[in-house]
Amino acid sequence: MSYAKFVTSLGRATPGRIRRVPAPGARCRSTVASTKTQELKGQQMEQCPVMETVPTELISPSSSAAHAPLHKIHIDFDNTQEAYRSKGNMELLRSLLVFNLCTIDLLVDKNKELMDLSKKFLGQKMFEWIMKMTFYGQFVAGEDHNSIKPLIQKNQAFGVGAVLDYSVEEDLTKEEAEKKEMDEFCSVAYLREGLVVDHRENKYKPHRRFGDRRGGVISARTYFYADEAKCDNQMETFINCIKASGGASTDGFSAIKMTALGRPQFLLQFSEVLVKWRQFFNFLAAQQGKSDMNVLEQKLELEQLKENLTELGVGEKNDVENWFTGETLGSSGTIDLLDWNSLINDTTKISNLLMVPNLETGHLEPLLCKFTAEEERQMKRMLQRVDVLAKHALENEVRLMVDAEQTYFQPAISRLTLEMQRKFNREKPVIFNTYQCYLKEAYTNVTVDVELSRREGWYFGAKLVRGAYMYQERDRAKEIGYEDPINPDYEATNRMYHKCLEYVLEEIEQSRKANVMVASHNEDSVKFTLEKMNEMGLSPTENKVYFGQLLGMCDQISFPLGQAGFPVYKYVPYGPVNEVIPYLSRRALENRGFMKGSQRERSLLWKELKRRLMAGQVFYNPVY
Repeated sequence: MSYAKFVTSLGRATPGRIRRVPAPGARCRSTVASTKTQELKGQQMEQCPVMETVPTELISPSSSAAHAPLHKIHIDFDNTQEAYRSKGNMELLRSLLVFNLCTIDLLVDKNKELMDLSKKFLGQKMFEWIMKMTFYGQFVAGEDHNSIKPLIQKNQAFGVGAVLDYSVEEDLTKEEAEKKEMDEFCSVAYLREGLVVDHRENKYKPHRRFGDRRGGVISARTYFYADEAKCDNQMETFINCIKASGGASTDGFSAIKMTALGRPQFLLQFSEVLVKWRQFFNFLAAQQGKSDMNVLEQKLELEQLKENLTELGVGEKNDVENWFTGETLGSSGTIDLLDWNSLINDTTKISNLLMVPNLETGHLEPLLCKFTAEEERQMKRMLQRVDVLAKHALENEVRLMVDAEQTYFQPAISRLTLEMQRKFNREKPVIFNTYQCYLKEAYTNVTVDVELSRREGWYFGAKLVRGAYMYQERDRAKEIGYEDPINPDYEATNRMYHKCLEYVLEEIEQSRKANVMVASHNEDSVKFTLEKMNEMGLSPTENKVYFGQLLGMCDQISFPLGQAGFPVYKYVPYGPVNEVIPYLSRRALENRGFMKGSQRERSLLWKELKRRLMAGQVFYNPVY
């Protein structure tokens, strides 16, 4: 049943036959994270200085492996000799210098101005040399595909893979960014005066104060729309990055952003449609007294649903009867959220997505006026770019990670990513979606998508992060006047992160078709993951659970994991010195908070330098 047909039927309230929404016969597993210890199974890991294996007897006598011992894995993150075995002394000194500089507020606050001043007085060559000896050398792998290969190969020799990320960014002023953003939104047809009443919520409208989407964001790149040619160029950049990842490493990853591939306003509009469509389902669930149930347990009784829609004036009783006819639906007699979401499919004409339900009246109404033919083509072109990137990832045996963005874009980004997963994750996990666990609805989003993957039989792929837009999201919600989407505090975000992670790990344990990247610099979250893997008998050699950190940060986590046989990856930025300055500026800002909050990494670096000096390893260089 297509959304377009459903919209037409609801809008005109005329009889019409629509394909029925299929509903599952089996009940999904609970969305409440289980605390039980599952039967343990696994393989013995090769002995490693940073890893201890502790044999444990399995408890369940019903398992065929009940008498086989499992070797629990414990990683020693305090073993500096192994953590920094891949680093020469000069690299350790550089890390200490950079991390200490990041704690000086004046240098960090004025980092952009200081870099511009240094370039002016030192000249381009001297400036580049200094940058390569300090910040650039710490956080960036090289200038192009060839220059990054030595670092990638060295990291691989010590068990650490790469997620390649071409980190060239536009160096715009705040005013230039605001103008680009507002010009982009004000240029589209839906703002033509007098064409239609604007029913959009404030959250999904452009606001000049937040036109510069970089504001308050220090750990994520921002793209601004210029024209379709620029989007094509950015797609080519992503393609080159995918090819470089395939050529430089085995089982590599590459990262992309949806806002680089088309007009952000399309994502904004589609997001509001998806959110309002879900709100309408919640409204109908409340009509049936099911609002207090877990989201996947809310199954609308078909007959009552027809009555509710008729009472709301959506259509005549006979019309509603015709809308929901079909073979599978007739056998189950219920509709859940996944069935409801499937009303919007990839064959829907984009313009029809501008109709959304009014919760007060129950009627569908235009969100804003319809796209022009040119805008319709631009939206289709955006979807085509996404498809091209997924095909290149598959051809080059590279997994593609779609980065998360602001909450007013994210529903559309997640839905487009999900459509790619349905298409390309049939045989193995190729496409990974990103879930920001500082969001109140993160757990619901994870559980709904896992259930859909289980129901349709494709491989679920997720990257779990805490989130990059917290300050901007909170400021925007307060200023514009909508509910803050962020968890109330850091501890609540930690709980959400672990709750989502445990749910996906349980899905891996049960089906072996889910995959997760634990993208975190938080040592406690990494230890939590290892503990759960031990409890569930998940072996690192299965390559179902990955770990990820940024290049130049948290080597004391990445390298011990890699040397113990876990699939661990560094986000590896690359690009010319001058063009990655915005990225380096954000790294300095991010590290200020990170280093001020914890001196652990600096103390471990000092500890290893002292150990080498005492052992006479003054000129230590890694051997691989």
